[in-house]
Amino acid sequence: MAGARGTMISSGMFETFRARAEAVSGEVHRVASDAAAADFLAGFLESEGVADRPGSRAVCAATPGLAGVRPEQLAAKIPGLTLDVDRKSAAESRVGISAVDFGLADTGTVVQDASSVPLRLVSTLPEIHVALLRTGAILPDLEALLPRLDPSRSPYLSFITGPSRTADIERVLTIGVHGPVRLVVLCVDGPAAAAEGAPS
Repeated sequence: MAGARGTMISSGMFETFRARAEAVSGEVHRVASDAAAADFLAGFLESEGVADRPGSRAVCAATPGLAGVRPEQLAAKIPGLTLDVDRKSAAESRVGISAVDFGLADTGTVVQDASSVPLRLVSTLPEIHVALLRTGAILPDLEALLPRLDPSRSPYLSFITGPSRTADIERVLTIGVHGPVRLVVLCVDGPAAAAEGAPS
């Protein structure tokens, strides 16, 4: 999957992304820097009551696309946040944090190269998935994304649009049956060249 190098974003595209994501019950926040993203995450984890006990923990997968967000520093501040991702730690966590590679403005979708098993665990097993997205990696639509994909390098892609939902049970819309009940997208501004969340 090609990275977001050189991608610029207009305020209009971000606002479209946010409106579409919020229309499907996603939550979108925007910060100006990696340092602000780290502050947001610390405050968010504290507000969600993350603590070192089953059901209240948080788990964070590696975030190479946001080099200024240092998970080890967060883990030192927040008891209950672990960087050791396996099925047990993810299942016992209330919050999962991972970087995503692209956003699609027309649907409010985030796209992640989820070839890594820890990334899949973090984005599916906890109640809340916090997706870290470079604002400059928001693209207009799927057509703009496709030329940037390389299936030989990224065999497992996740397209995430809002929290998990199904109407299979007696045709009643239910949130969180097959995955997180909340999707929180944190859009982080910064030089697009530093936004290499995806393999190049």
